[in-house]
Amino acid sequence: MQWRLGLPDRNVQREPMPAADPAPSPALAPAARTSPRRAWLPWLALALVALLAGAALWRTFAIPPAYTDAQARAAASSQLEQALEDAARQPPAAATAYAKVAPSLVVIRTTGSGGTGLGTGFVANVDGTILTAHHVIDGATRVEVTFPDGTKTSADVASEQPEKDLATLTPRRLPEVVVPATLGGSGPIGTPVHAVGNPLGLTFSLSSGVISATGREIRTESVTLENLIQFDAAVNPGNSGGPLIDDAGRVVGVVTALANPSRQPFFVGIGFAVPITEAGRAIGAAPM
Repeated sequence: MQWRLGLPDRNVQREPMPAADPAPSPALAPAARTSPRRAWLPWLALALVALLAGAALWRTFAIPPAYTDAQARAAASSQLEQALEDAARQPPAAATAYAKVAPSLVVIRTTGSGGTGLGTGFVANVDGTILTAHHVIDGATRVEVTFPDGTKTSADVASEQPEKDLATLTPRRLPEVVVPATLGGSGPIGTPVHAVGNPLGLTFSLSSGVISATGREIRTESVTLENLIQFDAAVNPGNSGGPLIDDAGRVVGVVTALANPSRQPFFVGIGFAVPITEAGRAIGAAPM
């Protein structure tokens, strides 16, 4: 077989070339079909997110409804009722004060040329020193004291300040537990106070009132007492020498006298006490 450059020789018969196998058609992957029902799901989710975000913003910036008078009264009423219930569960101030000073109280009985006498005192120092009014033990030949736990013992007069109507006693025997009273300065006029003592033999009694005045001066048969606390808590014979306490149970004064224009020994509304700032010096203790 010969070939010429250029066009093929038309006279040369050529064997027909076998027909080439047709190229296989590439298999077409079936096109992904999206279900019409699923096509809108992303949009639905986006719409829900937008709705929730809008609701949150609305709650944040929306103006709250007006607070009505009825709602205010209902809220105040509930809070008031709760406060009253809480207050009702608390013991009265006088009860708390009495409980604090009660372990320090002392009943004082005396015997002398004038007969027997009754007064009150209180433990004013950790060594068991008892503070009382001077006129309670004045002229006594024997002094007996009784502590709250029932301990009875005789006592000696340790010091006397008749010009202030104060005296201290040293008991010959102490109870197992000695509880001194807490001392404190008195408050202004109107401060609640309580007198604790043994009026008319009614031991360990409490009466309540307020400070009516301060800096009072009174004259007794034997001495002029100055700078006294005037108060209106009931006191009677047997209260003398007892503590005048505040709501915290602190001793602010020593009961010394009562006023009665008829000169009878019973209470008519005015009592007097030596301030503890004066009485504290008698036992070497400063007010707390």
